[in-house]
Amino acid sequence: MRVKKAIAYLVAAAAGVSLIAAPVAAAPSSVRVAPAPLVPLPQELDSSFYRPAQSRVAAAAPGEILGARRINAANFGVAPLNVDAWQLSFRSTDTSGRAIPAVTTILKPRGTTKGPRKVISMQIAEDSTAGYCSTSYAIQHLNASPLLGQVVAPAELLVGQGFLAQGYALVLPDHEGPNHAYAAGPLGARITLDSLRAAKQFAPSTITDASPIGLYGYSGGAIVTGHTAELKQSYAPELNIVGAAEGGVPADLGSLLRTAQNGATSGLVLGAVFGLAREYKYFDSFLDRRLNPLGKGLRDLKGPLCVQYQAATFPFLNNIGLIDWPGGALNAPSVKRLLSDTRMGRARPDMPMYIWNSQLDEIVPVGQVNTLVKKYCAAPGPSITYTRDHLSEHIIGEVAGAPMAFLWLKDRLDGKPATPGCTTRDELSMATDAKWWPTFSRTIGTDLAALFGAAIGRGK
Repeated sequence: MRVKKAIAYLVAAAAGVSLIAAPVAAAPSSVRVAPAPLVPLPQELDSSFYRPAQSRVAAAAPGEILGARRINAANFGVAPLNVDAWQLSFRSTDTSGRAIPAVTTILKPRGTTKGPRKVISMQIAEDSTAGYCSTSYAIQHLNASPLLGQVVAPAELLVGQGFLAQGYALVLPDHEGPNHAYAAGPLGARITLDSLRAAKQFAPSTITDASPIGLYGYSGGAIVTGHTAELKQSYAPELNIVGAAEGGVPADLGSLLRTAQNGATSGLVLGAVFGLAREYKYFDSFLDRRLNPLGKGLRDLKGPLCVQYQAATFPFLNNIGLIDWPGGALNAPSVKRLLSDTRMGRARPDMPMYIWNSQLDEIVPVGQVNTLVKKYCAAPGPSITYTRDHLSEHIIGEVAGAPMAFLWLKDRLDGKPATPGCTTRDELSMATDAKWWPTFSRTIGTDLAALFGAAIGRGK
């Protein structure tokens, strides 16, 4: 924690400014909206917004807004986006049932829209264990996240701008929660659902009960998107979620752990192991007792790292061997319990699903996605479309899959019914589809125009 605070103070010192002290203005929703900061502060230096008094949090209902402020969104912290942007602090619930604070970011095209505002809740892959790696900080103008190892969030925002160009509102939850619990999917699901509740309460967002909502997430974002789709019916049945698209789906974290063992991605997956301990107290206690000295040292070293440094540091590790347990760590009851608690497939989602995965994915093995789809399809329910891409690896997998996911979500938001039943397709490359290039090129065009200040999605 001291290391993270030191980094955060260096960020603030480099900026040379803090939040602007100015009168707040009342929004039509009666939520008081603070002005945007000149230079954003990371969570470690902004506790009044990110960590309001626990008594206030506990007294609020799930999704109730605790604070609101304008922000300035930007590409990679440099080129401002010509959209309206706010952040909301709200109440959610952790895995133990305790009230927790959470934060979400709302981006909205300027101008009006015909009919209810359509919404995409985009769960960005934070894959990190520090507050200055969070989505809410990483997409703001003049943030320092790229220097600290978080370029995934601003890179995925380029995909998000494709949704904004359609006139959709974009909701971006900080789904890892206040303790930055990387890979804790059920926690992220509750935060995501509560962030949508909060967004509906916030009148400037123009999101209403009638707004159709789509979910999107890839890789670390798919961990959350998948659990959100499964939990929606029991946790937030009132939300009008009409479809979910997810790719590179870590449905079974045990499979990812075994795949990364002694491999190039072991550092990234080890970060997830330590992140999970921040949410599951029984697993945290187990690691305290059973990590060997090297494991304990790595836990301290990796705590303040954002995704690039999580991935780049300490590859080719014997992650399983860091835990002392007779017969191997995967046989320990606490590990088995954790893998069960975080495994997808407990319930078939009550919305259409679009799922894709690369056959050659070196991080997220396709076999466990095949298993998930079979489990979903064994029960009756809405449409499931599953595509396997045979040429992509993990990173290219999002580039290859996002345009088709975009088109699928657009159809759901437009009210077009999904193909009934379960469909599995094998493609040499999703990028060979005739619809892929026009969609990809339009998104790139939007991203380039945004760099020069063009309004995104105005009047759609």
